[in-house]
Amino acid sequence: MLEQYLDINPEVKAALEAGKPVVALESTIISHGMPFPQNVETALKVEQIIRDNGAVPATIAILNGRLKVGMTHEEIEYLGKKGLEVIKTSRRDIPFIVAKQADGATTVASTMILADMAGIKVFATGGIGGVHRGAQQTFDISADLQELANTNVAVICAGAKSILDIGLTLEYLETQGVPVVGYQTATLPAFYTRESEFGVDYQLDTPEQIATAMKAKWDMGLKGGMVIANPIPEQYAMNSIEITEVINAAVAEMEQKGIFGKESTPFLLAKVAEKTAGSSLTSNIELVFNNAKLAAQIAVNYAK
Repeated sequence: MLEQYLDINPEVKAALEAGKPVVALESTIISHGMPFPQNVETALKVEQIIRDNGAVPATIAILNGRLKVGMTHEEIEYLGKKGLEVIKTSRRDIPFIVAKQADGATTVASTMILADMAGIKVFATGGIGGVHRGAQQTFDISADLQELANTNVAVICAGAKSILDIGLTLEYLETQGVPVVGYQTATLPAFYTRESEFGVDYQLDTPEQIATAMKAKWDMGLKGGMVIANPIPEQYAMNSIEITEVINAAVAEMEQKGIFGKESTPFLLAKVAEKTAGSSLTSNIELVFNNAKLAAQIAVNYAK
């Protein structure tokens, strides 16, 4: 049944059939996360980092209504050039993008879904979505969190995006039974910064320990994903006081303009990049590279 919708890249398919390590990658970061040509350069370098660390990359998107698990360089470039024209696609959007034979850039939630369809267990991204500031009034909660509760994929990220309410995001994940693991850290990284005021559920110090925990969780039928929080490398981390001020100003501007829902995260990330004269974009790129490396190492250990 899935074959009529799903195209698995031959290299990815061969790796999965042979039990080799594969790492899923999202595509919203290409179309909505940064400008062209940086987005394409970053996406291709991320794929190379995964290869260099012993795994096969599988960048995921929807092209002309086909679910793509593993993309060619040409397809990645096409997505990068189209940029914001590509529809940001979460769980609810997938059937409509397919039916309209449109192009869709997958978020954390939809990347997890497509990775799971293909049998991929490890996924590297920048930061997960979460509970937005002011969610007590707006109920603005990312679908990423619900997907983490339901889909058996481990998500390697630099924590929750610091534009979110991190405390409420952790409360939500706890309620859904999603473990938050700190890689060599006891505190949750906050995307641009290496730490926050919040602790993680478990600190694990090697890719092997993480892979063993993943296997135990799913062997026992404990449904749902796992958040592996990997701090941004120290030399690229931003000053927490400065970045907090910038984010607060960006959030105030967003509220003033009445921007909400799926438009809020791209708006805030672009505003933060603008207000930090592009240094936040550099940090964003470097933390993605760092997550890709760890994801490949976890995938290699999980495949064993």
